[in-house]
Amino acid sequence: MKGSIRLGSVRGLALRAHWSVPLLMLLLAYGLAAQTLPGYAPGLAPVVYAVAGVAGALLLLASLVVHEAAHALTARRAGISVRDMTLWALGGVTRMDQPTTPRTAFLVAVSGPLASLLLGAVGIGAAAAVAATLGWRIPVAVLGWLGGTNLLLGVFNLLPAAPLDGGRLTQALLWWRTGDRERAQRAAGRGGQVVGMALAVLGWLAFARGLPAGLWLIVVGLFVAVAAATERRWAELVTALRGVRVGQAMTTPVVTGPDWLTVDRFLSEVTAQAGHSVLPLLDFEGHPSGVVQLRRLAGLPSEKRASLRIRDVATPLSRCTLAAPDEMLNSVLERLGTTGVLLPVLVMDDGRLSGIITAHDIDRFRRHSRLSSAPPPSPGPP
Repeated sequence: MKGSIRLGSVRGLALRAHWSVPLLMLLLAYGLAAQTLPGYAPGLAPVVYAVAGVAGALLLLASLVVHEAAHALTARRAGISVRDMTLWALGGVTRMDQPTTPRTAFLVAVSGPLASLLLGAVGIGAAAAVAATLGWRIPVAVLGWLGGTNLLLGVFNLLPAAPLDGGRLTQALLWWRTGDRERAQRAAGRGGQVVGMALAVLGWLAFARGLPAGLWLIVVGLFVAVAAATERRWAELVTALRGVRVGQAMTTPVVTGPDWLTVDRFLSEVTAQAGHSVLPLLDFEGHPSGVVQLRRLAGLPSEKRASLRIRDVATPLSRCTLAAPDEMLNSVLERLGTTGVLLPVLVMDDGRLSGIITAHDIDRFRRHSRLSSAPPPSPGPP
């Protein structure tokens, strides 16, 4: 996810945080210190509320890490390759390969909500124990808030709406029943759109009645609806491209450019022949060294174009997606989705560039497949 920084690792898995996480922690700490804690335990010094508010926000952040780690470790235990975990304001994302069976998909999806529900029960139980034995009001309030928030997080994530965990559970069950993963994904996407819009409407009604929290529900609902629509379109694309090999969808021959040219020379000598908005670069030996986006060149200051080499503004080959001509296109697209690397795909054959696949190529092939599979028109009257 763009705009994220590495925080550390959990059992060997990289843990990242989006820039929105510190903002969320600040808002939660402020809400605890300014409203929740003074309402439960009035009369204490402001610094006590501030310290307790920060502690509560950090404990919730740790709870989110546990939620995502449950997904990641369950997947890794099932033999699924997991790349990293990223926290952000609306939850978290664990990048991993696709589960190979409905059972595995179900177990990976349910592990996160179960972890949150368990943390919620522990938090509320700890709050009750502290209240009964020590009577310390601030720890009781923080632990109770933490437990209640985790319970709410666990229940909310069980809603049958992709990309929430409940949507993944729905998809796994439909996959098990129908045997068709893409069909199950499309159905879960439709459910996510419905649930997301319902949440947004509820949020608007709450906000109209004077509840500021309704705004947050609107944001969450719209996010769920948009993400579900994206997953539904992705499933439709995968279905349309089923059985297609990379070599069938690629553009060849490929317009390329030498990576040692200056930006000025590249623009004048190479881009005029380009049929794509992304061009591969070749080194002195004729091997691919990366790709360059033409729109990025347009934003460079004119004084830099004469001295800057095109390879210095290109995406290096190590960050590009490579594929073989006989590889299945769906498997390549799944690899794109789990690694976070974007199109284009460079098609390699014996170390040489034989083709390129961009979003335009995929859309063109999808439309062609749809037309070729359409039933013939009914004959007219004689």
